[in-house]
Amino acid sequence: MGDLSVGDRVEVEVGPIAHGGHCVARHEGRVLFVRHALPGERVVAEVTEGAVGDRFLRADAVEVLLASPDRVSAPCRYAGRCGGCDFQHVSLSAQRRLKAEVVGEQFARLARRAVDVAVAPVPGDREGLRWRTRAEFALDQDGRIGMHPHRSHEVLPVEDCLIAVEALVPALTTDEAYAGRTGLDVVSPAAGGTVIVPLPVVAGEAVPVVHESVAGQRLTRDFEVSARGFWQVHPGAAATFVDAALELLVPQPGETVLDLYSGVGVFTAALAEAVGPTGRVLAVESDAEATVHAKANCAAYQGVAVVRARVDDFLGVARPKRRGPGGQRLRKLPARHPLAPPRADRILLDPPRTGAGQLVVTALTALEPKAIVYVACDPAALARDTAYLGERGYDLVTLRAFDAFPMTHHVECVALFMARSAQ
Repeated sequence: MGDLSVGDRVEVEVGPIAHGGHCVARHEGRVLFVRHALPGERVVAEVTEGAVGDRFLRADAVEVLLASPDRVSAPCRYAGRCGGCDFQHVSLSAQRRLKAEVVGEQFARLARRAVDVAVAPVPGDREGLRWRTRAEFALDQDGRIGMHPHRSHEVLPVEDCLIAVEALVPALTTDEAYAGRTGLDVVSPAAGGTVIVPLPVVAGEAVPVVHESVAGQRLTRDFEVSARGFWQVHPGAAATFVDAALELLVPQPGETVLDLYSGVGVFTAALAEAVGPTGRVLAVESDAEATVHAKANCAAYQGVAVVRARVDDFLGVARPKRRGPGGQRLRKLPARHPLAPPRADRILLDPPRTGAGQLVVTALTALEPKAIVYVACDPAALARDTAYLGERGYDLVTLRAFDAFPMTHHVECVALFMARSAQ
């Protein structure tokens, strides 16, 4: 097995795409995860991370000897140096095909099932560019604004970001000084002008509230959210995901529905309109600020209850084991939240990148819902949870995927699960 170290260059045949924005290649038995390459290419790869004995090395394609027909000239002059984009060297149609392959590979490996999914575009970008309405930029010691290269704490000064909407760009060349700050959150909300929040936020500083909007088939209205709070960064994403989720879940008037990891209440509002005044929606969110905004955003819906709690605590799920002061294994056993229902007609969940996990899935299926819709920003977590749901009698019925993050490796999925006994 050949020994390689950082800085070494090797000629390799590039293999399949892998989750994370790189391709798999091998050199004398060593696995290399190569960025800025494409399957089928022959490239010179420079090792960027790893050491003798590591299971794999990270590398970057620094010279293309045999190019893929899917390769294009990157539109951004910072491509290959900035860590913000993975796929600027790939045609947009091929980007979506590669993302579909990643989703399929994750399901085959982690859920032990084949899925056939196409990654659909989301309205609102321009050929994969000028879509990002929220971005965090870094500041170097001289106050220059830029981005971090891939897996680096260095700052690459930039004067433009082609995936950011134009309204964010002036922040990159501002003369304003940000002494003692390490970054900037820059937001272009649906209503009002651009908002800049210096980071870190100093104690006592107020973070502005901005107003965003959803304009879809299932929901059309405005929402308040913190400038640093979670909101979909693609202008068409929120409406697209709401429409897809409600189309699959099919909530009915009078039903009880859980909206888990509910944020500022976007899905909550859509669900409330669907179940009507005789229905009930329980929205569960752990973030205190998001919960405050959710209560304001959903105040007009009489059947909505917004609960500030961790989802596992709400459901009475035991936390993972941890070590106590004496080294013993401890387990917190929370009581179910008093508003947690014994049954739920339908459940919608939009968990963080780590997914819901086996214990939460077990608790959800114990509520015997007719259907579960899972909105996922990570296909690996979704595939793992698909396996857990299958073990609990809930089968994947429909899987949709969306390109809400063009030029990056990220892909959003919306999945419908139904009880095997009800099919």
